[in-house]
Amino acid sequence: MDMAELRTLLTPEGLTLVDELGELPSTDAVAAAVSRLRRAGHSPDLVSAAVGQARLRTRARGKFGELSERMLFTRAGLEQATRLEVATLHAARFRRAGVTRVADLGCGLGGDALGFAGLGMRVLAVDADEITAALAAYNLAPYDAEVRHARAEDVELAGVDAVWLDPARRTAGHGETRRVGAGEYTPPLDWAFALAERLPTGIKLGPAFDRDDIPEGAEAQWIGVDGSTIELVLWSGALAREGVRRAALVIRGGVAHELTAAADAEDVPVRELGAFVHEPDGAVIRARLIGDAARALEAGMLAEGIAYLTSDAALTSPFVQSFRVREELPADTKALGKALRERGIGRLEIKKRGVDVDPAEFRTRLSLKGQASGTLVLTRIGGDRVALLADRVGASSGGSEPST
Repeated sequence: MDMAELRTLLTPEGLTLVDELGELPSTDAVAAAVSRLRRAGHSPDLVSAAVGQARLRTRARGKFGELSERMLFTRAGLEQATRLEVATLHAARFRRAGVTRVADLGCGLGGDALGFAGLGMRVLAVDADEITAALAAYNLAPYDAEVRHARAEDVELAGVDAVWLDPARRTAGHGETRRVGAGEYTPPLDWAFALAERLPTGIKLGPAFDRDDIPEGAEAQWIGVDGSTIELVLWSGALAREGVRRAALVIRGGVAHELTAAADAEDVPVRELGAFVHEPDGAVIRARLIGDAARALEAGMLAEGIAYLTSDAALTSPFVQSFRVREELPADTKALGKALRERGIGRLEIKKRGVDVDPAEFRTRLSLKGQASGTLVLTRIGGDRVALLADRVGASSGGSEPST
């Protein structure tokens, strides 16, 4: 999006067209909408802006639900925006800490600011990009929020109780962007960490951020949503919980569960393959809390250095995906395919750790046939490649959950 498109969009005619278009769930729907609006006499620029926004609103529904119906987006901004359910959890932490006015520095399209404002806090939302700031102002217009176009480093923070900071981790732009290294974040991390020493602050980073660069004394919380690890947040001051330095927040089906610890958890010993195999959530792995999840499951490591657990106890939890082992099959591809066909398995989920396999290509080589289904776990035990045929276990079945 450029400034000309923004001006076209922010007109009564443009906004009305976007609202009237509603959801555009497919390329065919987009093409039909373009043809209909052009026949109605609308200009190409207006049609492009309105249809583009309607398409983005459709994609945004997964992150913002019904709120997406009255928001405006850029493609890059939507990709980088915090999901509303996660933003609400962030905001709840600020509210528990007694925060009434928060500065959202690097606010993007306003995803986290919506969480703060929705819980009754006054928000100062700031973004260094003029178009992004304008869209944030539109998205936050119904709330007690002030939006500024400015650099985070230039904002006066007098009267602010706490700060939410989302440093830009990609090159500037509203379409295709690329990730940059930690040394190129804006604002710089040194400035962000210094700010966190002065004011209670939450700093949103990528989940793969180098653990060696986490400031001593910060609470590091990795967050996963429905199997994807989406972010790391570093909390300081009153926003950091006493005695907590490592946390894995796992959201499954809209329900949040959390493991917390004062430090990295000690791993459990390796044990022989049991009746169950468990794959820890990525947030648990990043937080290095596999040991705590394992002890609650009465499980051991399946192999040294590979994030699979195994147990005989019929327990599972939101912090792992659990699989009941049917049998161990030959690891050789030809023999494995023959064994699966003999069992009538035509639908196969493939999980892998510690082996260099492309699941889609490997599935083709197996030449599966049949109506039965299962899960194939490919990994290494004691240096040997193994193939385990298993069935997925639901998190609500077979036992208790680890305590948070």
